[in-house]
Amino acid sequence: MNISQLFALAPIITIAVAAVAVMLSIAIRRNFILSCGIAAVGIIVSLLSLGIASRESPVRATLLILVDAYALFYMTLLLSTGLAVLGFCYEYFKDREGENEELPLLLLTALLGGSVLVCSSHFATFFIGLEILSISLFVLIGYPLNQARPLEAAVKYLVLSGVSSAFLLMGMALIYAQCGELYFSGIGGYITSRQDMNAMVLSGIILIVAGLGFKLSLVPFHLWTPDVYEGAPAPVTAFIATVSKGSVFALLFRYFISSYSYDYTPLLTVFSVIAGLSILGGNLLALLQNNVKRLLAYSSIAHMGYLLVAVIAGGSISSVLVVESVSFYLLAYSITTIGAFGVVSVLSTPQTEADDIAFYRGLFWRRPWLAATFTLMLLSLAGIPLTAGFIGKFYIFTSAADGRLWGLLFAIIVGSGLGLFYYLRIIVIMSMNVEATAIKSGKPGQEWISTATLAVLTMLLVWFGIYPSPLVNVIQSVAYAME
Repeated sequence: MNISQLFALAPIITIAVAAVAVMLSIAIRRNFILSCGIAAVGIIVSLLSLGIASRESPVRATLLILVDAYALFYMTLLLSTGLAVLGFCYEYFKDREGENEELPLLLLTALLGGSVLVCSSHFATFFIGLEILSISLFVLIGYPLNQARPLEAAVKYLVLSGVSSAFLLMGMALIYAQCGELYFSGIGGYITSRQDMNAMVLSGIILIVAGLGFKLSLVPFHLWTPDVYEGAPAPVTAFIATVSKGSVFALLFRYFISSYSYDYTPLLTVFSVIAGLSILGGNLLALLQNNVKRLLAYSSIAHMGYLLVAVIAGGSISSVLVVESVSFYLLAYSITTIGAFGVVSVLSTPQTEADDIAFYRGLFWRRPWLAATFTLMLLSLAGIPLTAGFIGKFYIFTSAADGRLWGLLFAIIVGSGLGLFYYLRIIVIMSMNVEATAIKSGKPGQEWISTATLAVLTMLLVWFGIYPSPLVNVIQSVAYAME
């Protein structure tokens, strides 16, 4: 390994070292503040090391890992999101019973898995990164051992995630048996060199699509999502919805481009059906919810469908516009989702999770700052102007229109209309002046880290909605680097 490869791997190595440091600190002395502090420093140092890695990119750090502008952008997004979640986790768990020092360790290992995923160019790192991420999530979801719902959610995720991993492994095995390749680019070369798709390769691709469909909670692989979102602690739910799904989607998109999957029309047809069903199904099911976490779960299904539309459009439009659309939308989605679940986390108490919609009745009159923040996050998810979500939704519309995906464009329009209804419903409930019927939440003024994190997220949300040019320029440089 030369010095350029070492520098390229610096962010991943830093996260791994930080996880070991937290583990050693727990062995020496149990202190939740110390564990969170070491984890936060590790994430910040890893973010700083991305600047060093960017000077060397693109670098094939090992035979299995490619560190390029695309990987660095998504590592920045994942690590920043993980830092925000860590802040919410600290204030969510600090007053709860039990030994919570391992929580930052699990967040770091999950971030390590996500970072490996976005750098993957080979099935081996694809699977290793995914399993490091998934195994960490099992424990994070069921971390409150004295509560039934988190444990139930963890068991459901464990069983179904194990099944999806089996699908992925079988799919990889079938493709390798026929192609003799595990590199994404090698598989792409095999596919483009053949006039017709071999049945074994086709079966392998279908199994991989099913496995990734579970990880992204796309219809019809979505059934676990509302139960897991509802049962998991609010900050962990935010982590699943952003870091987990973001890293898997970044991997899916790289695989699509590297393996020349756009040359295989039936695969695009299958993805089109999945995207349409996810958009309509997610939004329709969200209409029926009175639980905020379940509502946001079904909403996330629809948002993954929107993102899939942009990926499908890559078969007809330039890859630069597709990378731009997917990357901006994922960033806007991450900001808004972290902010929304951050509000849920702040309102929760050690005794009660603030997931019932009754918690939010009259919130504008009780805690106006939180209500205003939650309103902006919901408006961004709905794609209302002057928010980052609007710019992201505009990119998706543009990609679908340029790709002449008229059926999916109609689904986006219908889905966006349905989404606007249930997002506005929560905002109306928060504005009702009926404090007597509201369920009381935690005392204000005790969550300064969460408040600061929400303030930063809100500023980014509005800034990227009003003046997105600097971010767009960065994303465009990433897109051109991938060509």
